[in-house]
Amino acid sequence: MQGSPTDLIAPRRTSHGVDVAGVMVGGGAPVVVQSMTNTDTADIAATVAQVASLARAGSELVRITVDRDEAAAAVPHIRDKLAAMGVKVPLVGDFHYIGHKLLADHPAAAEALDKYRINPGNVGFKDKKDRQFSAIIDMALRHAKPVRIGVNWGSLDQELLTRLMDENALAGSPLDARAVMHEAIVQSALLSAERAQELGLGANRIIISAKVSAVQDLISVYTKLAARSAYALHLGLTEAGMGSKGIVASTAGIGILLQGGIGDTIRVSLTPEPGGDRALEVRVAQEILQSMGLRSFLPIVAACPGCGRTTSTVFQELARDVQDMIRERMPQWRERYPGVETMSLAVMGCIVNGPGESKQADIGISLPGTGEAPSAPVFVDGKKTVTLRGPNIAAEFKQIVEDYIERRFGSVSQGDAPRRHSA
Repeated sequence: MQGSPTDLIAPRRTSHGVDVAGVMVGGGAPVVVQSMTNTDTADIAATVAQVASLARAGSELVRITVDRDEAAAAVPHIRDKLAAMGVKVPLVGDFHYIGHKLLADHPAAAEALDKYRINPGNVGFKDKKDRQFSAIIDMALRHAKPVRIGVNWGSLDQELLTRLMDENALAGSPLDARAVMHEAIVQSALLSAERAQELGLGANRIIISAKVSAVQDLISVYTKLAARSAYALHLGLTEAGMGSKGIVASTAGIGILLQGGIGDTIRVSLTPEPGGDRALEVRVAQEILQSMGLRSFLPIVAACPGCGRTTSTVFQELARDVQDMIRERMPQWRERYPGVETMSLAVMGCIVNGPGESKQADIGISLPGTGEAPSAPVFVDGKKTVTLRGPNIAAEFKQIVEDYIERRFGSVSQGDAPRRHSA
């Protein structure tokens, strides 16, 4: 088959590249994965632990809440402890209402953060708005920091929205209220970005986000932003929800925009289960990008869903074991074997599609299906190499994977990883 899946994706929209402490956002760079802590930032130990966990899961930017003096005072200590642990992920400070005061009163925090996020809907009100917005931009200029101007429909600039609603009511063919809200979100972001540029902040230090909680709203707003500006864009639903609902909604909205070439950094804002793993949002964001063929983070395991021909649980257990092995071994593999993240595996349950699917993967195994003694051919680079039998199929297959990785990627220097095999 000629070409690749990404040939079907619209070319990436041209945007300004923003350097966030060495992580490039926009400007043609790969789409960046971002996450956010849910710890009290003033709790230094808890915040350090969660930032480290998110970074190790693959988050390339981590946002932390800076909502009061105690949180701002903790920021440089968090940065220093992460550095001592060898965690170098850029930290983004999330400011609302009093960001101008916190940055002025805590210059060590202003210096330690790698990016500021401000919300034009609550950066200040009436005559204070421009003054407080300007103060934050001045701090960004003083410390050479980029800024994310993050509009959120739940805290939208009411003065702007009211004006647009009034103008719409007087129009000959008024729009519906939702369309006016979309326009208010877009204008809030663009007017704020233009004001930041008037104050001296370059377009290559501005990122825009426009968070809404419904998929169609997200698509509409970002399509307008992309058509009317060249700022780098951060994608994501706000209040996406919990579990499968949040994953599906985020994937649908972000995926459609990425397919259209829109988006430079993404976050999947999942509501975690009580005590749940915050890093799930990172893994989902990575899987969106990898499933679309935009980036590779870890080897893909293709596995069939099972049917009446696969009443045994052998292939399900093997698929789970292989997936668990990859996640467990990936931190070491990533260091030792550049390019291993591009590898593909297949664990198939029966003889109907199993051999063909296995041949398409770099390494594949096809189990026999229902009512047969386990006899599983293994395919490597499209060719059958061995048939595994007996009770140790899982261990033997995992060893084949380890040996293949060592042979194929062990002598590869950084930046020279071979391209994925295709049969």
